[in-house]
Amino acid sequence: MSKKIAILATHGFEESELSSPKEYLEQQGWTAHIVSPESGSIKAWAEKDWGKEYPVDKTLDEVSASEYDALVLPGGVINPDKLRTNDTALSFVKDFFGQHKPVAAICHGPQILINAEVVEGRKLTSVNSISVDLKNAGAKWEDSEVVVDEGLVTSRTPKDLPAFNAKLVEEISEGKHSGQNI
Repeated sequence: MSKKIAILATHGFEESELSSPKEYLEQQGWTAHIVSPESGSIKAWAEKDWGKEYPVDKTLDEVSASEYDALVLPGGVINPDKLRTNDTALSFVKDFFGQHKPVAAICHGPQILINAEVVEGRKLTSVNSISVDLKNAGAKWEDSEVVVDEGLVTSRTPKDLPAFNAKLVEEISEGKHSGQNI
């Protein structure tokens, strides 16, 4: 069955945390759109310096969560910091939870979930440097390769991408999760 997944990102996303899930989702025969507040292209951060530019498929103003089966939030330091203060991005994220659809966030990506106010009482993981932020927002943080909580998939760093990608596909294949809500 064909699926359509939104990958929400802006300038400064960690390159592997967007490119690896996108390629893995497309290997399933699914469509993965890069959705961004900006049109044109967005520039990746590749570990220690700027990386390649990636074309934006749709802007936030052109889409709604109802068009997609799932959402992916790549990390990086700059990307989530910009998106977590963008009201349109936060509404887009909240809509996936409201529609009980799978959401996956890696590394610093869960920072967006804090501002979207969807982490309280949820089990998740992230890069260690934001673990206290997540705990302070009411999340049950654990240091694991991948954590799944009712359709919410989270991982720590690029080294966890194989497990993250596999769980992402598993959760999307399962479809909507009644426990995935705001």
